[in-house]
Amino acid sequence: MSEHLRVISTDQAPAAIGPYSQAIRAGQWLYTSGQIPLTPGGEMVDGDATLQTQQVFANLRAVLGAAGASLSQVVKTTVFVADLNDFAAVNAVYADAFGDHRPARSTVQVARLPRDAKVEIEVVAFFES
Repeated sequence: MSEHLRVISTDQAPAAIGPYSQAIRAGQWLYTSGQIPLTPGGEMVDGDATLQTQQVFANLRAVLGAAGASLSQVVKTTVFVADLNDFAAVNAVYADAFGDHRPARSTVQVARLPRDAKVEIEVVAFFES
């Protein structure tokens, strides 16, 4: 791997379940892999979109924290939902997680997510220095 790229990994979020990293820092940018509602131990969170989205944000906070970042540094999110009927529930957790911070966002309904999750979210964060 290039000396300008750094793999970010933490045991406070689920381990990668394939040939990818939890996140990569490239200079002042951090790109996370999509997080689904797995516990750090790898167990799927059963329940509705609210509970699953809460776990997704716990995972994102852990990965961002391992890189020395936080949700306040996120500039872009991509939200994948299995059913847009769950969007209001996902959006409520999302709004609570970000507070007054409003990163750019794309939301897409997909045919299926890993482990039949209801939601997956990936983020891009920026470091000032």
